[in-house]
Amino acid sequence: MANIGRLSTKDAVLFLCDMQEKFRPNIFQFPNIVSNAARLLQASRVLGIPAILTEQYPKGLGPTVPELGASDLKAHPKTSFTMMIEEVEKELQALGNPKQAILCGIEAHACIACTTFDLLEKGIEIHIVADAVSSRSQTDRLFALSRLKQSGAFLTTTEAVLLQLVQDAKHPNFKEIQKLMSQPSPDTGLLNFFSAL
Repeated sequence: MANIGRLSTKDAVLFLCDMQEKFRPNIFQFPNIVSNAARLLQASRVLGIPAILTEQYPKGLGPTVPELGASDLKAHPKTSFTMMIEEVEKELQALGNPKQAILCGIEAHACIACTTFDLLEKGIEIHIVADAVSSRSQTDRLFALSRLKQSGAFLTTTEAVLLQLVQDAKHPNFKEIQKLMSQPSPDTGLLNFFSAL
């Protein structure tokens, strides 16, 4: 059967890529991107999905922004454009090598792209949360999402991920997840580009 990309709480990991202070003024829709990623992180805690956090050259680019709500996570510092550094590889092994990755953060055409390629090469199914991913340039963001879709990543949205993970209003954690969706996800400028994706 074709791989349809059905998410499962049992086999997923949430990747939070480089949402740091120095990027705040330059990344398109940064507050809304972080807000959506924070919602995904809250849901991952409710549903028992592990989360992995990286920071790009934190000495120069600063720490992860506090509104992500990730202060309890160990941030893996890196200089490479992929999240798949040795420490992250070890963390994935310790988690039993999850088969699905939910990916959000910045920048779409750099660290998100390189991480996606590395994970796809390992046979991991990738779900890129398009309204929780951005770049400085909307052109780079658009073409990165289009390119990553060509490579086999699934493009999705914050709310779609939340609903797919619970799958049923009878799910024991549905009420908690429903609270995270009480307000629609903020617009991050994707509709202008949908026809191109």
